[in-house]
Amino acid sequence: MTSEQAQPRLSQADMLRWGAASLLLALGLAGFYYFADQAILYRVLGLVAVVALAAYILSQSAHGLRLRGFMQESRAEVRKMVWATRAETLQTALVVFIAVLVMAVFLWLLDRLLSWAVALLLG
Repeated sequence: MTSEQAQPRLSQADMLRWGAASLLLALGLAGFYYFADQAILYRVLGLVAVVALAAYILSQSAHGLRLRGFMQESRAEVRKMVWATRAETLQTALVVFIAVLVMAVFLWLLDRLLSWAVALLLG
């Protein structure tokens, strides 16, 4: 599969959308730093608004529409999942905690045994 087959060519309208979104983001960043004497809250809110507008413009492109479809399908799949109950989660956490505790005691005893053996060998 060549790269041309994997990535379809952008249409003229999509190229314009990408260009407009890129220009909008650049202007938003420039404005953020140009208005450095203003309160940071207003600058951040303006930047968030510009990013949201750029995201909306990009969501209208072919890639954006495919991404939106993928996200809708993913959401439908997540709804089909069966989640563990609270009791199952607590039981699993308890088993993990006990296993970690047993392993910690085992490693501590092994460390003590090896320390004793090394001390006995070295005198």
